[in-house]
Amino acid sequence: MSAEKADAPRAVIVISSHVARGSVGNRAAVFALETLGFPVWAVPTVTLPWHPGHGRATRIVPPLDQFKALMADLERAPWLGEVGAVLSGYLGEAGQAEAVASLVAAVKARTPDAVYICDPVMGDSGGLYVPEPTAAAMRDRLMPIADIATPNRYELEWMAGAPLPDLKSVISAALHAGPSTMLVTSAPSMMSGGTGNLLLDGTQALLAEHRLIDKPPNGLGDLTAAVYLARILSGQPAIKALQSTTAAVYEILARTAKRGGDELQLETDAQSLSHPMAMVQLRHLTHPGRDRRA
Repeated sequence: MSAEKADAPRAVIVISSHVARGSVGNRAAVFALETLGFPVWAVPTVTLPWHPGHGRATRIVPPLDQFKALMADLERAPWLGEVGAVLSGYLGEAGQAEAVASLVAAVKARTPDAVYICDPVMGDSGGLYVPEPTAAAMRDRLMPIADIATPNRYELEWMAGAPLPDLKSVISAALHAGPSTMLVTSAPSMMSGGTGNLLLDGTQALLAEHRLIDKPPNGLGDLTAAVYLARILSGQPAIKALQSTTAAVYEILARTAKRGGDELQLETDAQSLSHPMAMVQLRHLTHPGRDRRA
């Protein structure tokens, strides 16, 4: 690593949910980023005892005025120059989106090449699991300012307002979603019995596929966004970052499933974050904006 690279801002501000038990939201993202060598400033948007998918749970959302005040403190923090990226995920309410956008602007004003990655956590195949105004705030306020977005296919469908049954439709929707780089999880697979991560930027369309595992634990999207961000901040090209991120997340998922875990067991499989051994199928797809294959 060059001296210039070593001195570059490396801290990441992660803004998402916090659970006491489990590996979702900030619990997944912070663990992954710190394990991969990045200091993290963690901001909870909501606090819960566990993921609501495990059963009813107390939900503590900070009062909006206090959340905005905390975010404003971070904007004027004397250490803001340490920050090289912002990752936002689940929001506790729609009003938090404006405070996230303001903080992103402050980070970029201090470090113009800082990366903002938006994981618009709003739903899955069962539909939205946040109120529609919160989903709309992510779509309308945060997606347009993101450098990278990591929706799952169902979130992209909601934002596009149309079903996305195949790769062609997913690629088209991703191209019109706003951010210059889109990493769509749960994308249609060309592999029988598989699922994929689709990466689309200005020059290439890439699909990383692996076998589908039934009833996976929650947190895969949070983990994917954090690991991909770490790969990019480490200087990996997009194709390698996609392949190694997909391999790492799939390996952790497969090992957790084999043990019968109901939460991703990140602490047990931390080595998989940095040195995944799982094989994934990588395909180069035709990019609609290019006359030839990427």
